[in-house]
Amino acid sequence: MRAARYHGPKDVRIEEIEPDTVGPDDVRIAVQACGICGSDLGEYGGGPITIPEEPHPVTGERLPITIGHEISGTVTQVGGSVDIPVGTNVVINPIIWCGSCRYCDEGKYRLCESGGFVGLSGGGGGFAENVVVSAEKVVPIPDAVPLDQAALVEPFTVGVHAVSQSELEAGDSVAVFGSGPIGLTVVQAAVAAGAAPVYVSEPRDARRARASECGATEVMDPTEVDPVEIIRDRTDGGIDVAFEVAGVESSAKQAITAVKSGGTTTIVSLFEETVGIDPNDIVMPETTVVGTAAYQGGPLSGREFGTTIRNVATGVFDPSPLVTSEIGLENIVKEGFERLLDAQSEEMKILVRP
Repeated sequence: MRAARYHGPKDVRIEEIEPDTVGPDDVRIAVQACGICGSDLGEYGGGPITIPEEPHPVTGERLPITIGHEISGTVTQVGGSVDIPVGTNVVINPIIWCGSCRYCDEGKYRLCESGGFVGLSGGGGGFAENVVVSAEKVVPIPDAVPLDQAALVEPFTVGVHAVSQSELEAGDSVAVFGSGPIGLTVVQAAVAAGAAPVYVSEPRDARRARASECGATEVMDPTEVDPVEIIRDRTDGGIDVAFEVAGVESSAKQAITAVKSGGTTTIVSLFEETVGIDPNDIVMPETTVVGTAAYQGGPLSGREFGTTIRNVATGVFDPSPLVTSEIGLENIVKEGFERLLDAQSEEMKILVRP
């Protein structure tokens, strides 16, 4: 079958590989769509970052690997111990876990000491004609969720988990710094949780427009105005909860200083560089700073994914503002990675259809 294989920075190749075999606890899925994630883009532009150069402790794989983890598709084959019917439309929860560390024992599979993700750590990948995964990673979707939209379940669940980690309550005021694809899922998840008002700080015009489509109360350009000053003025001294979703030093500082005394700042981004903050901005106002890592996985794979699927099925979440292009697997480099790396591009989320 054809698959996009990561060999190193700026080196992704479409290759013919042998499909994985299906074990007794496995499922084969014909991939319908797979989104290009910011982590995929980081690996392409400057990796390997999380892609293993030595054998991964769980998968045993190292580069080159098949990439892609925002996956939707249809079950075509199951192992003898699996009761998922062939023909079921599904998404994949890509968390890889060891099952023997303290975090797996506590049910925190996303924090596994040896963990990773399908499509980044081995274990197959969604930029391929089909993928084989263990059955616990498979989450069925209803007919009300189209398969192309289903590829957005994974990134939307990042937003769902981030809002859960923030302990946001209905009626809380919120600021989101950065409205790329994950920022937009945070906006929608916060609105669904009852947040109001929701402010968004984002330098790109097209992304600010999409944030408004997703329910933001007010959007602002941090290159033109001081978002912290505006937010603090609008909210009598600071918002309740801030989300940092841009991954740069300026937004990290703004997300910390925009909250009220006793407020919460939730860091969603992965940063490519170390940033500097003033601890006094946290200590004096007793700000709570929270990190958020992916979503529930392992035997809990369907919990937060299930919340996202229900919200997409009922129209609470709208994936359409995130998707800007759909391309074939053969065009993944030129029309996918390279276009997303172009600072002048208005692309947000590109879906690949193998």
